[in-house]
Amino acid sequence: MNIDFTKSFNKQFAKLALKKQERARAAIELYVCDASDPKLRLHALVGTWQGHYSISAGGDLRLHLKIIDNNTILFVAIGSHSQLYK
Repeated sequence: MNIDFTKSFNKQFAKLALKKQERARAAIELYVCDASDPKLRLHALVGTWQGHYSISAGGDLRLHLKIIDNNTILFVAIGSHSQLYK
């Protein structure tokens, strides 16, 4: 599986506290290993984010991603619920 990150995702990620970065990395690894794991709370998004999915990295930390094809995932945003749904 190919995992890619947008420039804005990388900027948002860099601004996170180290603990949140670790949680995000763990969520990405879990998604790659088992996207259906209930801990991720994977769900499709609607409205402005239609066509994207969200996973949880614990607490209020969310990662938004787009499934490009069966082998490619693009992470597009990371942040708290309130940051992502302004």
